[in-house]
Amino acid sequence: MYEAWGKRALDIAGALALLALAVPLLGLAALGVWLCLGRPILFRQQRAGLHGRPFAVLKLRSMLAGPGEDAARLTRFGRALRASALDELPQLLNVLRGEMSLVGPRPLPLAYVPRYSARQRRRLAVRPGLCGLAQAAGRNAVPWALRLRLDADYARKVTLGRDARIILACARVVLGGQGVTAEGHASMPEFRG
Repeated sequence: MYEAWGKRALDIAGALALLALAVPLLGLAALGVWLCLGRPILFRQQRAGLHGRPFAVLKLRSMLAGPGEDAARLTRFGRALRASALDELPQLLNVLRGEMSLVGPRPLPLAYVPRYSARQRRRLAVRPGLCGLAQAAGRNAVPWALRLRLDADYARKVTLGRDARIILACARVVLGGQGVTAEGHASMPEFRG
C-alpha cells in the first residue's frame, strides 16, 4: 500500500515542505553560484529514472563551465556546495514532477544502464531519490559494487519505516561531511560495469 500510493503522496508533501523551508538557502546558494561561477546557475543532465526512462536531473552548478577534467573545474566554492548537499535542492522540483522520490537510488547517467548486471538493473524498478541506502552508507565513499547492491536491495523492499531510517541516516552523513568524494576523484569514478 505504501509503495503504491503512500510514498508518492509523502514525496509531494515532503518536497513542498522542504522547498518552503529551503527557499532562503536555495536563494543564497544560487546567488553564490552566480557570483563565483557565473551563469547558468542550474546544471541539467539526462539521467536514468524509473524503468530507465530518461529525465533531466536538476542541480545547482558546482563547476566552472568549459572543457577539462572535473577536478580541475571544481572550485573551492563548488566543493563546499557539494559537501553541504545544497547543490541537490533543485531536485525537489524533480520530486514534485514525479521523476524522483525523496528516497530511492541516486539517479545515474543513462550511459550506465547497459553496464548493469541483471541484479544491478533492479535499481531501476523504483524512482531514483534524493537520498538512498547507498548514500546513508557513506555517499560517494561507497564503492560501486556495494552501492549498486544496496540500491538493488532497496528496490526489493520499500517501506515507510525503512524510508524514514534512510532519511535520518543520510542527514547524519551529510551533516557529518562524510563521503563527499571517492578518494582521488571530484565525486565518483565512472562506473564501467
